[in-house]
Amino acid sequence: MAFINIATREIHCKIVYYGIGYCGKTTNLQYVHKSINPQVRGDLLSIKTDTERTLFFDFLPLELGQIQNFRTRFYLYTVPGQILYERTRLAVLNGADGIVFVVDSQAEKFEENVQSIAELEMNMRRLGKDLGNFPFIMQWNKRDLPNALPVPVLDRYLNRRRVPSFEAVASSGKGVFASLRAISKGVMTQL
Repeated sequence: MAFINIATREIHCKIVYYGIGYCGKTTNLQYVHKSINPQVRGDLLSIKTDTERTLFFDFLPLELGQIQNFRTRFYLYTVPGQILYERTRLAVLNGADGIVFVVDSQAEKFEENVQSIAELEMNMRRLGKDLGNFPFIMQWNKRDLPNALPVPVLDRYLNRRRVPSFEAVASSGKGVFASLRAISKGVMTQL
């Protein structure tokens, strides 16, 4: 839930990038971090294992200007994608104001994506929230790979709620800011 500080005239919002391991969640944050003016972003904090996978979360505070004379700060988090970190995903998801579900478009990752979105829906219910009434978008990542499934297939089976979706190649930045703008707008509209 967004934190609004009347005294300092600031609004703090939490956006969580959710998806399977190696789908590109951290790559999204790394691209945003390197592309944005250092004066409007904080440090990129990352906790990694020996195999370079995110263990807990990545965190990037980002200031996106003012809304009705309130400074807005977005805190971008990723969840660990590995199956054994389900409790950590739930903890990071707690307090989220918006979710970017990052899909690995490779055909061999399809079933993992299906399981991950089902888990997201279950975790939102555990937190007492309905994903249908929540700022939520889909990002079809890794569109540059030859084994990427067609977008209509991904959309049909993974985007049952018909939320906004964006094609992306996070490693090159394609679709990264379009996704961030869309979820930020959704969060602010909800507020």
